[in-house]
Amino acid sequence: MKTFLAVLFSLSASLAGAEDLAPDVLVRNISGEVLGALRRDTAMRTGDTAKAAQLIEATIAPHIDFVHATRIALGPAWRQADGAQREELVRRFRTMIVRVYAVALTGFKDDEITVLPLRGQLAGGEATVRSQVKRPGTAPTLVEYDMDRTAEGWKVYDVRIEGISLMASYRTAFADEIRNRGVDGLIRTLASRQ
Repeated sequence: MKTFLAVLFSLSASLAGAEDLAPDVLVRNISGEVLGALRRDTAMRTGDTAKAAQLIEATIAPHIDFVHATRIALGPAWRQADGAQREELVRRFRTMIVRVYAVALTGFKDDEITVLPLRGQLAGGEATVRSQVKRPGTAPTLVEYDMDRTAEGWKVYDVRIEGISLMASYRTAFADEIRNRGVDGLIRTLASRQ
């Protein structure tokens, strides 16, 4: 899980003209910039979660489609939610993701990330960018980013680690909460964890 979170952090950086880049080039550029920032800032790697959260908000968050990700994480329950509930769910989900990544970012190790060349066409405005994360002393981990082309450029809406979807994992956890307490119950649970 820590390797996954380090990889997701590597997706972040504010790049001028990022919306014009192919998705694999965007991920490669962002990975390099974020890894560089982490190597330069030891405070973030040694427990400054507030600083890590600021970095995430400024760099990772702009490259995530939180509405699409939340919709996937909720599954059929997304249709049960009204407009106000959906907005609150997206807001709470975003806060949760930033918090989780900030904690993980403070434990960053010297991972290496290799973004693999994009295969196939970008038909339909969707792409999957594949990468390998190498941590010293371990086998490479395959990480795939599912991305959509939006008006703001390519954005991640799901991440798979060795084939396991992050959003599907959240869907399983959220489904139990919604079944037991409803959509408002999930919102209260997410709020209590923040």
